[in-house]
Order: sequence, then structure tokens, then C-alpha cells
Amino acid sequence: MSRIGKKPIPIPSGVTVKVAGQRVVAKGPKGQLEWTCVPEMKVDLKDNVLTVGNPHVTKRTNSLWGTTRTVLNNLIVGVTEGFSRVLQVEGTGYRAELKGKTLVLNVGFDHDVEYTVPKEIEISVTPRPLKIFLKGIDKQQVGQIAAEIRALKKPEPYHGKGIRYEDEQVRRKTGKSGA
Repeated sequence: MSRIGKKPIPIPSGVTVKVAGQRVVAKGPKGQLEWTCVPEMKVDLKDNVLTVGNPHVTKRTNSLWGTTRTVLNNLIVGVTEGFSRVLQVEGTGYRAELKGKTLVLNVGFDHDVEYTVPKEIEISVTPRPLKIFLKGIDKQQVGQIAAEIRALKKPEPYHGKGIRYEDEQVRRKTGKSGA
């Protein structure tokens, strides 16, 4: 029995939600998102409250119940507030700049690394401290883009250089101990 799956999702004013079978469409001030629910789940909309039901209790549906509710909640939060991730670039001589929708990174390679950001994601760069800000309405997409940018130069454990999430703690290792 899912405690998260049982919680109802209140729909704030300014947001319209339509449920057509397994398809859920949310429109709000920031845009529109839609998602198709798995066939085993039942989504109901009554009195501006969205609920997720689990009519056929199995191991699979129990594991998907809370996930379905969380994804639907993320749709509503996304069209009202949006989501953001902050990446921090650390390293001597490391630079990042925007050229249109292309992020150009100089992170210790012999060439610049270019990453084209999708049009749905807003991106900005601050020079000192060097941070990359990502904003969008789709939580999964914002997280995926942040992970792809981080993967271009992961933080290494000896000096801590690389691209990391703002709240990420990098476990540091001690280097060679001299005689």
C-alpha cells in the first residue's frame, strides 16, 4: 500500500487539468505538459483534486502507484512554478559561456566542448563563481540536461575539479604521501 500514491493532488487556480483515459494534460501559466499513465492505474479528477487509484493490486501496480502520483504532481508544479538545477564549475582556467543556445565549455581539454541546449530549457551562466543555471517546466528534462552537462567533465576526487551539482559533496581522496 503506497502512502504517497494515496495522497490527493490539489490543483491550484490558474491550472487546468484534463484527463482522457490514461492521458493527463496540464496547462498553466508556464506552459503545457502531458503524460500518459500506465494502463493499470486509474486517474480521477473531481472538484479540482487529482487522485490516483490502484484498482488491480499486484506487485507491479504497487510499485507504480507512488511513482504515478509523483509524476502527475511534477506536471502541476512544473506548469505553475517550474524546476531548476544549478551546476558549479570548479577548476583553474575552466570557463563557460553561452553562444545563443549553445553552451561552450573550456574544462581542461585541448578543445572547447559545445553542448546545444534544447529550446524548452532556459540557461544562464554567471562568471564568478562560475555557475550554470538551468530552468524549465519538465523536471525530468531539466535533470537529464544537467546530468549530461555534468558528464562532460565529472568532478575528480583528488583536486575536486570538474562540473558538479551545487549541493553535491565530492568525496576527496588523499594523494600520494611523500617520504
